[in-house]
Amino acid sequence: MMTTMTMTPEMSALKTRLKTTWESGDYGVFAKYLEKGALEFFERLNIPPGTRLLDVACGAGQLTLPAARKGIQVTGLDLAANLVQQARDKAAAEGLTIQVDEGDAENLPYPDVSFDVVMSLIGSMFAPRPELVASEMLRVCRPGGRVIMGNWTPEGHIGQMFKVIGKHVPPPPNFPSPLLWGNESTCRERFGTGLSDLKVTRHSYPFEYPFAPAKVVDFFIEYYGPTNRAYGSLDAAGQKAMHDDLTALWSRNNVATDGSTRVLAEYIEVVGTRA
Repeated sequence: MMTTMTMTPEMSALKTRLKTTWESGDYGVFAKYLEKGALEFFERLNIPPGTRLLDVACGAGQLTLPAARKGIQVTGLDLAANLVQQARDKAAAEGLTIQVDEGDAENLPYPDVSFDVVMSLIGSMFAPRPELVASEMLRVCRPGGRVIMGNWTPEGHIGQMFKVIGKHVPPPPNFPSPLLWGNESTCRERFGTGLSDLKVTRHSYPFEYPFAPAKVVDFFIEYYGPTNRAYGSLDAAGQKAMHDDLTALWSRNNVATDGSTRVLAEYIEVVGTRA
C-alpha cells in the first residue's frame, strides 16, 4: 500500500508553487458560492454521527464545519495555511471542536487505519502525484471504511474552464492534468484493488451568482487561486484575451436569463469500500 515518496528538486519547486497558488486570492470568500453544491454532495453520503471522518483538502471548512455540526468526529487538512486558519477560526466561533491541520494530501500526517471515512471534494484532485493521493487515502482508511471523492470532469464546465486558462498559461510539464481524476477508468486504475464496490456517479454542481458572466470572471480572478495566479502572470493584452475567453465560456454555459449567472458544472462522485 505504501508508495515511495521521492522528491526531486523539480517536484519540490512545483509543490511550493502550488501552495502559493492556493494561498492566493481568498478561497474562503470564493467558496461561499459553492456551499449549495457542497452540501448537496455531503448530504448524499449519509455519514452518521460519531464517524471518524478525514476531509482532505478541506479549504476553509465548507464541509468540515457541517460535518462537525452533525456530531461527526471530523479532521480537516489543507495545504494552504491561510485556509487552515480560517477553518479553525470559524470552528472556534461556533464552539465546535475540530482538528484542522496544515498538510499535504500526498503525505497525510496520520497513522494507518485512522479513519472510518476519507473524503475529498474538489480538492486532492489538484495534487501533482495522484498515485500518492490514492495510496494515502487508502492507507489512513480502515478496512470496510469508505473512500470518497468529488472530481471535476474534463468535459464539464470547470474542465472547459481549465482548458481555456491552459491555453493562455500552459500548466507545468511535470504536472498530470487534475482533470484525469474526473475520468472513471482513471479513478478505478489509481485505487486498484484497494477499493471494492467502487461506484462512480455523475452529478451537476450549481454555480450561481447574482451578477453577469463577466463579473463572475472578475470574481474568479480576484478570489480563486489558480485563476488569480494565471491572470497575474500575463501582460495587459494577455489578461484581456484570457478574460474575454473566460467570459465567452461562462456566457455560453449560462442557463440564467435575468442578468445573473447559473452554470451547472459536471463532476463525478467516487465512493468505494476500503478492501
